[in-house]
Amino acid sequence: MDVESVPYSLHVTEITKNAKVHYHKAITETYFVLECEDDAQMELDGERIPLRPHMAVVIHPKTRHRAVGGMKVLIVASPKFDPADEWFD
Repeated sequence: MDVESVPYSLHVTEITKNAKVHYHKAITETYFVLECEDDAQMELDGERIPLRPHMAVVIHPKTRHRAVGGMKVLIVASPKFDPADEWFD
């Protein structure tokens, strides 16, 4: 997928502890939940959303977000993920 003709990135991530709140200025991320603990949540601009397997959450640019609890997710980032576009308050 690391070719110019593919306009997005895709990766699987295992989250074992609560992530830090962050945001992206240009990237839209879609988290597709593969597996998660019963109490796993996604926090979007301070609002927590309960997660369950096979649920998708779209995170638009400038939305402060973090994963809460243990989960395995497939993340699609468009445009491609760029670590320089990860911002913390």
